[in-house]
Amino acid sequence: MKKTILFQGDSVTDCGRNRCSDAELGDGYPRLIEASLGFDAPGVYRFVNRGISGDQVASVYKRLQADILDVKPDFMSLLIGVNDIWHPLDQGIITDTVELAALLEALVGEVQRALPQTTILLMAPFILRGAATEDLPDMPGRFDAFFSGVRSFAEQMQRVAERRNVLFLDLKSAFDDAAKKAEPSYWLADGVHPTAKGHELIKREWLRVFTQASQN
Repeated sequence: MKKTILFQGDSVTDCGRNRCSDAELGDGYPRLIEASLGFDAPGVYRFVNRGISGDQVASVYKRLQADILDVKPDFMSLLIGVNDIWHPLDQGIITDTVELAALLEALVGEVQRALPQTTILLMAPFILRGAATEDLPDMPGRFDAFFSGVRSFAEQMQRVAERRNVLFLDLKSAFDDAAKKAEPSYWLADGVHPTAKGHELIKREWLRVFTQASQN
């Protein structure tokens, strides 16, 4: 029987997938991972992408039964959180990342109780400077607030991973480091959504963690 790998998250995971078929993974990192693992281990894995553009932590929680528990993944990665910071910020609201992390931890706990054999990977959200993150005339400190919120939630997410004994991937630091090698738009087209090179970065980091976990 094939092992099921489930990709969960927002637009970065969704990436234009055809939601009418689990065989369609979109044009982002899930497809790149499928190509790599499928090449190295033909027929071993089944890949499912249930990411939805615009989703927040609460949105994934609402989809828990149909898009996680019913899929019964052997391995699930979840990339979420940027919209939880972004959308409230543009309404003048600063997200309480401690409360947000509590909701995330409740979600993880439910998955663990229902599917104790599922390996879970939490992936921290990320932003860089770009058209979607820059300051606005009526919000001169927007980027700093956005960046601070994402950093805070990434830290909170790591604590959730430690408490729940699940895997954690600090993509925020990975993109911060990448931005030292090339301009932000090389990796994230608008400061939020990855370019092809950005998706390749996520793929490589994902495979690194997956490979280490598979060897333990």
